[in-house]
Amino acid sequence: MGIRDLLSAIGATYDKSLGTKEAVPAQALLRDVGQHLASAVPVGYKTEGHGGNGNAAETPWIGVFDSRLTEDPKAGLYIAYIFAADLKSVTLTLQQGVTGLSATLGEGKRRRSYLENRAKVLLAGLPAELVAGWDVRPDFKSKIAGPLSYEAGSVVARPYDVAAMPSEAALREDLWHMTELLQLTAAVEEKLAVEGASGRLQVSYAAKEYHARAKKLDGFRPKDSGDYVAHIPERTIKKTRDHENLINRFEAYITQRGFTASTEHPKDMVLRKGDHEWLVEAKTVKRGNPTSAVREAVGQLFEYSHFLYGGDADEGGNATKPHLLGLFTEDIKAYGSYLESLGIASVWMTAEGWQGSPSAVSAGLVD
Repeated sequence: MGIRDLLSAIGATYDKSLGTKEAVPAQALLRDVGQHLASAVPVGYKTEGHGGNGNAAETPWIGVFDSRLTEDPKAGLYIAYIFAADLKSVTLTLQQGVTGLSATLGEGKRRRSYLENRAKVLLAGLPAELVAGWDVRPDFKSKIAGPLSYEAGSVVARPYDVAAMPSEAALREDLWHMTELLQLTAAVEEKLAVEGASGRLQVSYAAKEYHARAKKLDGFRPKDSGDYVAHIPERTIKKTRDHENLINRFEAYITQRGFTASTEHPKDMVLRKGDHEWLVEAKTVKRGNPTSAVREAVGQLFEYSHFLYGGDADEGGNATKPHLLGLFTEDIKAYGSYLESLGIASVWMTAEGWQGSPSAVSAGLVD
């Protein structure tokens, strides 16, 4: 079930009077959104359905969370599909956490004014070309405090008529565009937090993970490939979740194109087809900025190619070095041509599936 079918089914079957029991069809759909939307959201995002707690919600909704920002709708920024109380429309919206403000601002006009003013500031910090057509104030057809605050807290939004939903492809494009806006809004929010802090600007260096990894290699002088491999630690669990999600999705896709895929530590993935072998390095693009992901992919691909493979040619004169492929969670934009200049093909996820650089296309990795 994709986005379109799920939203249409919830809109057609949701009935507040039926409560939140497991047997209620719409409530069951809301509880299982993670399963239904697993292939529709980018790597690193999770979905949760909300149909009420005890009493059924007047405006059921589905949250789409970047776990690096927040997994709690009470605070932070997240994406949501929120149904209007009359169930005739559902709105894709970039939301600010509402409930966490209740202790200081209450649940009425003060909270709504705060959210609305902050939404305007966040919107003003976004590129105009990316929010054109998205600067819409939702109307959830409700007089209840929660939905009214959702209206006030929306930064950008796009409403859909449940009876005339766009195509699945269009809905996925909108969702992926919204994830880009979420990352940009998070950057604006961070800037506001710094500017609003009292006293002098406080700057901290948060590259603890890098130092932890670098320290493991202090004084390391590899004598051969075996020594090198023995010194490479397993990835951390936090990194592995998104990382393995990306690899698993790509493996399911690429095997349908006639490639065999395997994971051989420390290599992220190895693809084989005929006499050709591809060394794959998978990277998660963070905050819509591919720079770090590309740099890390280049370094590891060349490093692994050097240490984990033999010389440039075997006794018969055939090259033993693998083809190199960078695999990314989203479009790396201008870096695609940069990688091509280094002899590295690239493939990335899109709302519709997978796209790639010219050499990836010619190799049959993508269309």
